[in-house]
Amino acid sequence: MKSKTKGDLRHFRLRILTYGNTYYVDRVAKLEKLLSRQPRMVQIDLVGVGEIPADTALRIRSVLMQRSPKTRIITNAQSSLQNSSVLVWLLGDTRIIRRDARLFFRSADESETAEVKPDEAWKGDPSDYCDSYSCADPEEGDYARVLELINEYLPVNEMAGRLIGLPVLRQFGLVENEHVDQFLATAFAEQRKTPKDEPGGPRQDRPECDSKPAKSVRAGR
Repeated sequence: MKSKTKGDLRHFRLRILTYGNTYYVDRVAKLEKLLSRQPRMVQIDLVGVGEIPADTALRIRSVLMQRSPKTRIITNAQSSLQNSSVLVWLLGDTRIIRRDARLFFRSADESETAEVKPDEAWKGDPSDYCDSYSCADPEEGDYARVLELINEYLPVNEMAGRLIGLPVLRQFGLVENEHVDQFLATAFAEQRKTPKDEPGGPRQDRPECDSKPAKSVRAGR
């Protein structure tokens, strides 16, 4: 089997599990290692019916932001996505989604996301403040941050608690971008190019791909 070169499209599968903290810790580490090699393109395939924890989604975002500017990220939603999983999909430079898949994210519980403010006056009685056993939930605070980031792509206040399908994603320019389609076509053509690619020469095989283009929608910002 031929090893993949630096310019290849690398596939990275991220299963969406109901319970999988250990799995996500391992996958984030492997994603970081893969990106450190500075591949030209990495396709993150999202599949499963669970939910990526908010903390994991934020860690994935941190890893992606530290990648080489030469690496382009493709996110491929092979399943419907909910809550923090939506953010991971949105982080792609190019987005692919199954035609009948949907996005969904709930609102954050503001009663559980109280945060200390830098300019807050410290004059209240200690009993006025929540302690570590109160209802304040750090995980919900992470989710509130996830929603802030999702809001950079989709209006959270208007869409929270509602299913979001392909037609709406088109309206927001998150799918089916002609410029992105041209980029992918050029990139794949370069991968197939060899000295034998002369007029009348043998036709080269297409690179292997986990997803079938006929069943997916190419997308981009």
